[in-house]
Amino acid sequence: KRHRERLNRELERLAGLLPFPEEVVAGLDKLSVLRLSAGYLRAKSFFSGKARASPRFFPKRLLGQQLHSQTVRKASLHLLIFTDLQALNGFVLVVTSEGLIFYSSHTIQDYLGFHQTDVMHQSVFELIHTEDQQEFRRNLHWALNPPHAPEGELSPEEGKSLSSSAVAYKPDQLPPENSSFLERSFVCRFRCLLDNSSGFLALNLQGRLKFLHGQNKRSEDGSALPPQLALFAISTPLQPPSILQIRTKNMIFRTKHKLDFTPLACDAKGKIVLGYTEAELRMRGTGYQFVHAADMLYCAENHVRMMKTGESGLTVFRLLTKENRWKWVQANARLVYKNGKPEYIIVTQRPLVDEEGGEHLQKRSMHLPFTFATGEALLYQSAYPLPGFPDPFQSKAKTSKSKKASHSHGGCSQTNGVDPGSLLGAVMRQDKQVY
Repeated sequence: KRHRERLNRELERLAGLLPFPEEVVAGLDKLSVLRLSAGYLRAKSFFSGKARASPRFFPKRLLGQQLHSQTVRKASLHLLIFTDLQALNGFVLVVTSEGLIFYSSHTIQDYLGFHQTDVMHQSVFELIHTEDQQEFRRNLHWALNPPHAPEGELSPEEGKSLSSSAVAYKPDQLPPENSSFLERSFVCRFRCLLDNSSGFLALNLQGRLKFLHGQNKRSEDGSALPPQLALFAISTPLQPPSILQIRTKNMIFRTKHKLDFTPLACDAKGKIVLGYTEAELRMRGTGYQFVHAADMLYCAENHVRMMKTGESGLTVFRLLTKENRWKWVQANARLVYKNGKPEYIIVTQRPLVDEEGGEHLQKRSMHLPFTFATGEALLYQSAYPLPGFPDPFQSKAKTSKSKKASHSHGGCSQTNGVDPGSLLGAVMRQDKQVY
């Protein structure tokens, strides 16, 4: 027990040293803390090696001597000589020869919906379309000819392997680092949480292979390996974004919820979009109090899907702002596990204009009501007559209602038998004036 407590304290201290906002760090599990710590220590080793020629560039602080987000941005500028990452139509991506994401700029969230912490020190092949994985492998290899490359499509095992295309080379076996032979420009489809058609976004990756210094890797016999090549690239959408997309991409925000969707935390952009403080979000009950009545069952259906599969898929609905206005958002929710059990929910949300929301509403298909067989009717009280929806259980509604009124259990109201935690309870607690 003492060992576990000491380990937890060390992990908390380590998490506090990561260069991310407090709300992001609060959502990290223990494995993610260790993964990101390892990633930033490797980044420190690389940039420290680069900084020897220019000592002022890299402040010697990371983890034990914190590396701030500003340092990471400066490092990105040093890598690819761009002046403003925010103005750049894309994101920086550095991938090792094994296919490990060494670094990604925070702007990846604007294009793929994944936060920086979701992808760093993870296999890039988890993000790439199966049919494009072999092309990516080719471009990681200095001669565009990786060993053991299958002639057809890669199997899932080969696609996720980090070693099948990695070969250690000595610098004298490779072209000079400034050689045009090491320049790269190719297209791959990446998983995109913000896409509502195929779930993938075609990106053009443009950059070059460069030596990854300071990694202190060793061969099987224990001898030190020289620096190996890695892909340093700018990833930009193949199709230029529209003015609307440019305007809304910078307002993507993340929220954290309990398993029943009760809000726990909201990042700075979310507070700007919705207008609430975190305290105001938490004191209102389940998150469904903020959802438009016409969207509740649709959101609940995707909520159930997420509890079964771990991810909700793209969900477009209206949220109530503090000014009592409805804001369309496109969201993707996923479960975060701790010790093999679902612990909480993280939702990435992108604001939409009303025209976009209306288009999604017209395409929406609903399957009502929920069935009693799976327990969903009890969870969402779909047997209770809802205005505007057919009620096949109408003959049983009065009996059910009278029974619930006479038996007070859980958090149910004794006046009308409606559980305030249910969807109907959420609707009845909303102010009618917001509609």
